[in-house]
Order: sequence, then C-alpha cells, then structure tokens
Amino acid sequence: MSKKSTTKIPEAETTDFGYATIPASEKAGRVRAVFDSVASSYDVMNDVMSLGIHRYWKDRLISLISPDTGQHLVDLAGGTGDIAARFLAAGGARATIVDINLEMMMAGRNRPNLMDRAGLEWVAGDAEAVPVASASADLVTIAFGLRNVTNRDAALKEALRILKPGGRFYCLEFSRVRSRPLGMVYDTWSSLLPAFGEVIARDRESYRYLVESIRRFPDQETLAAMMAAAGFSRVKCLDLSGGIAAIHCGWKLD
Repeated sequence: MSKKSTTKIPEAETTDFGYATIPASEKAGRVRAVFDSVASSYDVMNDVMSLGIHRYWKDRLISLISPDTGQHLVDLAGGTGDIAARFLAAGGARATIVDINLEMMMAGRNRPNLMDRAGLEWVAGDAEAVPVASASADLVTIAFGLRNVTNRDAALKEALRILKPGGRFYCLEFSRVRSRPLGMVYDTWSSLLPAFGEVIARDRESYRYLVESIRRFPDQETLAAMMAAAGFSRVKCLDLSGGIAAIHCGWKLD
C-alpha cells in the first residue's frame, strides 16, 4: 500500500472566514463549530437555501461521474453522505466519506438510507491531510466543502495524491453567477438566508458565515487555475443554474 505523502504546502498566516480575516490556525476550529451547530438541520436548510435545486446539482455530478461497479469514491468533506449515497445508488462499488466534523457524520449515519450501508466507510479526517493511502481512489469528490478548507491548495494536492493514475477529481461548489439580472436576484435571496437559519436552525451567525463564504470563494476561472497548479490535467468547468454553482473536473494522468 502506498504511503501518505509528506510534502508540505506552506500555510498562510491569515485566511478568510466569511468576510473576516482571521489567523489561519483558527479557521478549522471555527468551521467545526459552525457545522456542529447546524448538523441536525443541515439537510433541511440545504433545501431552503437552494429551493431544492442542490438535489439537481448533486444528481448532475453523479451523472458526470457515471459510477460503475469497480469504482472506489473518496468524498472529502462528505458530511451527511449525500454524494456517497447517490454514488452507491447509481452503481458505485465503494465509498469513503472523509470529514473533520463528527457531528455531521453522525447525522448522516442516522439517515435510514445510510444505516449499515454495504460498501460505505466513514472516516474522521481533514481534507488537507487525508487519512487515505496514495493512489487508492478511482474518484475523489468534494461538494460544497472546499470553501471551508483553510489551505485549499493543500486540499487539492491531497485529492491528487489519493487518486489512482487515470482517476478523476470533481469539485461541486457555489460559484459566480454569469448574468447580472440573475446575480441581483441571487444576492437578494442569499441575504435572507441568515434569517431562515435563525428560524429553522436557531442559528443566524452560522448561516451568515455560510453566505459570506460563498461570496468570498474564487470564481470559476480562478479555481480551474488552482486545480491546474495542483497538478490536475484536462481541467474543465460546467456551470449550473447560470453559475450559481459549478462543477470542476480534473484528471490525474500519471
């Protein structure tokens, strides 16, 4: 079995936390606190935040992956298991969910469709230092999680490391709306989400952070360049819903 890489990517002294700039060493703890708080209501709030469209985006991701019975998926920041569940239901052989947040994974393990699911593994771990062997995954995904990572370049390098040669990496994330009129509507809607979070999850501040983290995340072209710099080949981007979200794909060729 291949060993984990010891290559280190320099860490920045500061990073973003929503609109705030904080010491990089604090972000993981703050993000963990956010998701500890919202874990029990996270799936419901996903429907509210996206008007249910996140389900289409995730289904679109799985259709691009086109799972088959020989594939092993590692889903980084896999949370409550949405992507892994879809992958297995579509014919994938094995899925490993990696997430730093135990509350999110516990919420996922209590879902009826994931209880004692064959071929599914839950692993506590950081996307910047994934506890998975090098060159062991056919596919690596991260859905709505990369913006919460402190060192995104390190996470992209880790995704590349754990892929087999010929494997593919997919990132599904909120992105930049291409149309100005749609962008204005989207900005208005997203500004209301902290209030919904207060009513549904009794947590305004966590959802304020989530909205701000979306707005601070790199646009489509910047993320594609980051993936290329990390070593991915054939990087492509597919806009969803006018650019509200996007799927980036890259290959590990050797």
